[in-house]
Amino acid sequence: MTVRLVNPGGLPEIDSYHQVSVASGSKLVFVAGQVAWDADGAAVGEGDLAAQVEQCYLNVGTALAGVGATFDDVAKLTVYVVDWTPDKMPLFLEGVARAAATLGGTPVPPGTLLGVAALAVPEHLVEIEATAVID
Repeated sequence: MTVRLVNPGGLPEIDSYHQVSVASGSKLVFVAGQVAWDADGAAVGEGDLAAQVEQCYLNVGTALAGVGATFDDVAKLTVYVVDWTPDKMPLFLEGVARAAATLGGTPVPPGTLLGVAALAVPEHLVEIEATAVID
């Protein structure tokens, strides 16, 4: 594994991600923001945040697999959510949990969640991009 996840002392432990990742690989992988489209470009989960989060994570997993990587290689995730409010966290975590069940593990690298006014396509509620490190 090229990425080691750490929660250093003095920082709070967060269930949904680690505070720091230490990467030792030699190739950086940048995954463009993934939205809730299936392989054919059809929208998935219109109006359903949990379904869209799940599809975004699955799409990130597919992108990583395409270059020989997995979520174990992800050093950082950035998540953009339209009209984010803290009361949406349970739906967000539900989507992550559903994706984790399919992916076979919970993706918990350091991450940043940003509330945004809109994404490029109006029906998209979430977009997720990843940076990974592989040998």
